[in-house]
Amino acid sequence: MSSQLEKSDLKLLAACFLLAVLFEQSFFHGTVGVSYIIFVVAFYWLYYWRFRKFPLSNHRLGFLLLICIWLLALSYLLYTNPFFYAMNTIIIPCLIIIHIVLISSQSKIQWYQWRFVSLIFKSVFDSFSFIGQFFKIFNPLMSTKMNKGSAQAVKKIGLGLLVSFPVLVIVINLLSSADQNFSSLLSNLQNMMINVSISEWITRTIIIIIYTFAVFGFIGSLRKSNTVVTSKAVETKLFTIDGIVIATILVVLDVVYLLFVSVQFQYFFSDSLHSGYTYAEYARRGFFELLLVSLINLSVLSGVLAFTKVDSKKMKRLIQILLTILIISSGIMLVSAFLRLNLYEEFYGYTFFRVLPHSFMVYLGIVFTYTLVKVWIDRLTLRHFYFISALIYYTFLNVMNVDQFIVNENMKRYVETGSIDVNYMSQSDPGIIELMDLYEKNPKDIEQKIKVILQISKNELTQDDQSWQSFNFTRYATEERLKNLNLE
Repeated sequence: MSSQLEKSDLKLLAACFLLAVLFEQSFFHGTVGVSYIIFVVAFYWLYYWRFRKFPLSNHRLGFLLLICIWLLALSYLLYTNPFFYAMNTIIIPCLIIIHIVLISSQSKIQWYQWRFVSLIFKSVFDSFSFIGQFFKIFNPLMSTKMNKGSAQAVKKIGLGLLVSFPVLVIVINLLSSADQNFSSLLSNLQNMMINVSISEWITRTIIIIIYTFAVFGFIGSLRKSNTVVTSKAVETKLFTIDGIVIATILVVLDVVYLLFVSVQFQYFFSDSLHSGYTYAEYARRGFFELLLVSLINLSVLSGVLAFTKVDSKKMKRLIQILLTILIISSGIMLVSAFLRLNLYEEFYGYTFFRVLPHSFMVYLGIVFTYTLVKVWIDRLTLRHFYFISALIYYTFLNVMNVDQFIVNENMKRYVETGSIDVNYMSQSDPGIIELMDLYEKNPKDIEQKIKVILQISKNELTQDDQSWQSFNFTRYATEERLKNLNLE
């Protein structure tokens, strides 16, 4: 920051304060719904206003990140999946920080280089420095507008209020316990303050102050930074491993995997299972082990491609062949795990934590395919593809409405087998809607069980007072159906 306080900095601080008020209102008043996308729109409006005359960079990736962030925020309005709700509380803020640093920074470091990670952390730490410099400039500026005596008086009053606050809290609690009339007086005061306790007002104020200066420091420091960090066109490797060592490791792994794959083909092309296993037992056995081995293989592939030192063309060709065998073996293991999970779902039905690994295996298949191409084409960049594909995959999961897919598959299974887990179906809004349809069709075998579940959901609806922040289209559709449902 320059030695002179700019008018734009004070405008930014005021805008950050308003954004902080919106932040507190959006995320600390019940379940988050429409408030998330409203907050994200406000945040980016503030950012683009601040950088309206500032040259931005990395437009293509920046645009992709922006679309994904907005879609993830929009999922809070469209769907009601608690797993993604929890994950996005971390992922969306991280993506916003990456996006802002990416398009704001004048650094020549490529975003897929490891040095870009250090640039992100540097930008976060620079925000603290910016806040410190702001107060250093702001303090003398305020002192010039009042005499020394007045400035000292203001400081002393502030210090007195700060020291007296914890004592005041203790004294008020003790006096409230000692005298019922005094306690009633405080309660009436609370009712006059929109029925919010003093401690809650203090908590809200602290949240607003912290967030105000967090955003002010982060955005302000990026705008003030004019440092251009250069980067070499080719990243130097942290360390290298000799090609002979790598080839030896790959030969050992490939031999083991080829033996395993030969056993798997007995199950692919045979209707019989060994050791007396039923299909359900076989499906349950070893699925996660296979998935974990596939992830280990992907790590091995990435490490070999990143850190191998090859002295001759023959050694390079040998490693390429060994890596190809490793990838093909990993692909077969993925197919085996995929089929096992299919069998398990046929016997026990579809759930979120069965469908999620299914989709992840499809994603891993795409990653292994790209890695196979990379083995033979050196100019491709793995980190570039891994980041973009993971971002697109995760965003797709959020917007595809996984809960509705699970409900549809379970209903298909119900039509074919007559078996359905109504308790699991009741855990999602699409599931409750489907149970209402099922109840209205009046299947005698499960009618009473569904009726009990729907009655509980309807009772919870009448007791739940949702705020505007929690509005969600799926939840709203479920509530409207429940209100009009006749359970007599």
